[in-house]
Amino acid sequence: MREKCGSGSLASGPTGPPAGPGKSVRLLLSLRGVTVDLGATRVLENVDLAVSAGEIVTLIGPNGAGKTTLLRVALGLLLPGRGEVRLEPRLRIGYMPQRLAVDPALPLTVSRFLSMAAPDTGDRVTRALARVGAARTLGTPIQLISGGELQRVLLARALLRDPELLVLDEPSQGVDLAGQEELFALITGIRNECGCGVLMVSHDLHLVMSSTDRVVCLNRTVCCTGAPLAVSSDPAYLRLFPTSLPGFALYAHRHDHDDACASGDRRGG
Repeated sequence: MREKCGSGSLASGPTGPPAGPGKSVRLLLSLRGVTVDLGATRVLENVDLAVSAGEIVTLIGPNGAGKTTLLRVALGLLLPGRGEVRLEPRLRIGYMPQRLAVDPALPLTVSRFLSMAAPDTGDRVTRALARVGAARTLGTPIQLISGGELQRVLLARALLRDPELLVLDEPSQGVDLAGQEELFALITGIRNECGCGVLMVSHDLHLVMSSTDRVVCLNRTVCCTGAPLAVSSDPAYLRLFPTSLPGFALYAHRHDHDDACASGDRRGG
């Protein structure tokens, strides 16, 4: 049984394809044929995406590929012009934005910031900060903490919702290389403990090699999808990132499965 992050029932919601004999996958999020136009610009076209409980799915792609727009659609903040978006009923979602702008004149400690996001949390704020390795920031003005500490505080904020699905928009933004490795290991640990699904955006596949189960390479449409090593050698990925080395990884990653990333497949999920 999954160690729960909150009070949600494991039995609720739709199920996905069988994971093995007598088992099924709990499907948290499903997008089918999503197309989005912003003004005269087509930002997303015919995109499929799915995230199941216990799975880490990473969106990668160049600037302007539509990654953040796709997250907004998944969160219900933006309606697609075409396509279908399904979330498990009463799904608890923890969202970590790409960046946070705080007025430097605003007297706001980390503790107060987190309490505003989730009132009446009591010692849960302290425990959430401890879980992400940022306990010492509790009484510090949020404007004075480092970039790496801010990302951990934002992750703690997302965890206060006891999420069944974590949605992380470039969680390593402003974090040095060593800090990125620690942060991705932390995200993996949270997934392992809670059994939650994770949908995150990254600008670099090689940075998340050890921390993701499935990669979706996006450039307005899905160019390829599969296990990280398969995607890193896929011609569609290499066309988008021509300086990448096929199969190269900063951190070795071993999967129980090795999904093939079909070259030229325009849909994924």
